[in-house]
Amino acid sequence: MDVRRFRADLYELATRACRDDDQEVRSKVFGIADILIELYRKNFVKINHSALELVCARDLVKGGYDVRVEHKLDKALVCDVMGTRGDGILIVEIETGFIPPEAALEPSLYARGRIASKIARYSRFAGKFALGTTPSYVLDIPPFFARPLRERRCEEAAEIKALTDTHYKKPPVRVDELMRARLHSVFVVDVDSATAREIDPETYLETATAFVEHSHPDQGLYRNRGSSGRGFIFGEAAARGPGW
Repeated sequence: MDVRRFRADLYELATRACRDDDQEVRSKVFGIADILIELYRKNFVKINHSALELVCARDLVKGGYDVRVEHKLDKALVCDVMGTRGDGILIVEIETGFIPPEAALEPSLYARGRIASKIARYSRFAGKFALGTTPSYVLDIPPFFARPLRERRCEEAAEIKALTDTHYKKPPVRVDELMRARLHSVFVVDVDSATAREIDPETYLETATAFVEHSHPDQGLYRNRGSSGRGFIFGEAAARGPGW
């Protein structure tokens, strides 16, 4: 564990992110960096994930949110970034695409289940829920979560539950949780430029569709089209390690 290197990296990133910000924003962002440094000292966080959290947190601070990182929601769940302001709570869960060794032979299935599970479990704690990711990783989001609640069917939710049950059973995601879960936006977090951009899930899905169809013209968006999005192929490119 190299705390000095972790601190130096986060301070450098905070300096780049806040280069045009006023002192109030800078103070809040460096305060968040200090929290992450202390968590790293306790071996609770890693540098790659913390860098994304810091850049995302800065964007929320600029948006007028009071921001917390690694915030405990209940006995089992800790959210990555939570912003609170007058119009309610926004939670952002960072997704880097890391695939653990036990899922090495089914990375796409694991990634799809994890994203669906995050949306179902975390969105109930906030008025708005978002996923955060890098520009180089395309999230495999079932279109189910981008549709209005009134347009969903229980059969679709049951398919997604079967997907999440493969790896996430403690506790299992319930069908009624899936029927109520919402994804309000996606934050594309670019650590290189220390910037974040929030887009709506419909736009993100359209962009991802174009990317995948260009990269795999013989396969299109789905291998096997289905309402749950099981045919998505986005997650296969990601097998990143956990960082130092």
